Amino acid sequence: MPITHKTPLLDELEKGPWPSFVTDLKRAAEEGGSDTANDLLGQLELSYVQKVGHWKHGGIVGVFGYGGGVIGRYTDVPHLFPSVEHFHTMRINQPASKFYSSDQLRTLADIWDKHGSQITNMHGSTGDIIFLGCRTEALEPCFADLTAHGFDLGGSGSALRTPSCCVGKARCEWACLDTQDITYNLTMTYQDEMHRPAWPYKFKFKTSGCPNDCVASIARADCSIIGTWRDDIRINQDEVKNYAESGLDIQQYVIDLCPTKCISYEDGEIQIDNKNCTRCMHCINVMTKALRPGTDTGATILIGAKAPILEGAQMGVSEWES
Repeated sequence: MPITHKTPLLDELEKGPWPSFVTDLKRAAEEGGSDTANDLLGQLELSYVQKVGHWKHGGIVGVFGYGGGVIGRYTDVPHLFPSVEHFHTMRINQPASKFYSSDQLRTLADIWDKHGSQITNMHGSTGDIIFLGCRTEALEPCFADLTAHGFDLGGSGSALRTPSCCVGKARCEWACLDTQDITYNLTMTYQDEMHRPAWPYKFKFKTSGCPNDCVASIARADCSIIGTWRDDIRINQDEVKNYAESGLDIQQYVIDLCPTKCISYEDGEIQIDNKNCTRCMHCINVMTKALRPGTDTGATILIGAKAPILEGAQMGVSEWES
């Protein structure tokens, strides 16, 4: 169907080298026949013109038995854009590390084509498969189809948010723990805390397999679980020599950049004062063939930190678990 709204300001967002969400919305409207995407473009253009947001929160809306997983949203100009009169967001719990089979993705797409707007976000900043644009009367049928295929809603509001993790041992050689197993067990254990908000604020678990912290758990979670080691970094001195012979300036790019100055480089060999190592991973990331994490692996757990919105502690207190 043709787009019925003129969008000169949104069209500007399609210019330049980067992919644009505007292009995706136009494709959903034109090729997918989504009335919701069509009116969403019109309302967003109006917001750009008037410099006013036209979404209002219409109170609590959700599925039977759950207090979370659905974010209610309505337009305050339904007479102009009737297809986004209801525009609720459904958060769907993603598999650990966000690994999908093609069949799973097709199933999700088919369910959303049937019940919603066709607009998705893979994934939200918390995690979650995001279904954008569901009418109130479609929430229960959509939820029923999701659960029939093994999917569940994630967390929203003043609840435990959907636990998430990095790819862990499935694909990363640095992983010191099984991030998928931890995330699955957290999700199964704390179902009630995810689906029935009872807290004054949200709470997040995020798990990283190594101190590189690829899910940015320290910055984004209230409980960070980070894989680490407590013995010595393994050193292959033959590979150290290969790096030097290949032209790497080990002194400049490794030794001088160590935050605790616990590495020395003399006579073609690296020595590490491991008791002063903070596990920052920099030397290992630069010299991947020469340096590797130790073998006595476990987790550092950081509690607290990011619960306050603007003020408060910005880094959690750590505890080691073997």
